[in-house]
Amino acid sequence: MISRLRRLLTGGAPAGFMGELAAEEYVLSSARVSGGGLLVATSLGLWLPDDDGARRVGWHLISKATWGAGVLSVIEAAEQDTAAEAVLIVDLPARRFVLDRPGSLPGLVHARVTGSIRSRAHHDLPDGGGAWFVQRKVPGRDGFVLQVRADPGVDREALRALAARVAERLREVK
Repeated sequence: MISRLRRLLTGGAPAGFMGELAAEEYVLSSARVSGGGLLVATSLGLWLPDDDGARRVGWHLISKATWGAGVLSVIEAAEQDTAAEAVLIVDLPARRFVLDRPGSLPGLVHARVTGSIRSRAHHDLPDGGGAWFVQRKVPGRDGFVLQVRADPGVDREALRALAARVAERLREVK
């Protein structure tokens, strides 16, 4: 009921939006991208223009979003593997979106991305390098996901073993 009311109040998706909102999803802000397309921030994530129209990236899968000189730069994380309840991720190349009239979108994106983070810590591995361990809220779900982002050159098996141990410890303290 609340999401239907929000849709009625906000007017739903903006004109020209090529995605399909989920039943419980509502639009928070949007901005047109120079050269075509829309960025649409919703309760569940950020819709990015792509070859098929639009694609939603959950707030927990945006590693970084920065705003400056009329450009919103978004770094998306891709899930590569799992180790117990931990998700090993890797950052994709940054995508840059020039926005002529950004409105509230950049600030809202920043708030949603940082707001999804419960905790984060870097851990050094004995053989060199390390990894970031980040607990993040997944939109539309209860609880948190443990994401693990390795530094360049880290031994993947050592990282998987460590991630599994950390996930187990987190499960024990719940």
